[in-house]
Amino acid sequence: MPLEELVEQFAHHVAAQTEAIWRGDAKTGNKHARQRAAAFKQLRAHGDAGRDALAALLAHPRVDVRTMAAVYLLRHRTDEAVAVLEQVARGQGLIAFEAGQALERWKEGTWALDPG
Repeated sequence: MPLEELVEQFAHHVAAQTEAIWRGDAKTGNKHARQRAAAFKQLRAHGDAGRDALAALLAHPRVDVRTMAAVYLLRHRTDEAVAVLEQVARGQGLIAFEAGQALERWKEGTWALDPG
């Protein structure tokens, strides 16, 4: 599958998970979370080229998609990912909270979504 299509799948499943969460539909949200993780696993199988493709989402118009891409790219694109997460964490709501938590896990050394 082309990298661009995997990136689109990642973004789609992030957005779909967010929408399911807002509806209170945990089952559907969890399904999309698994599919998002699977898309990242496929991107990661392409090495840094897959990670670089995902970096296009750091400028995505949806804050949830930008944030999730940044969370997954902390090891590979540290400066860019931290900048996105810091900006989002200054906001309000669940996504801002999640961005702040990701930064805390990164700083304490417990973050492990893409160990390398």
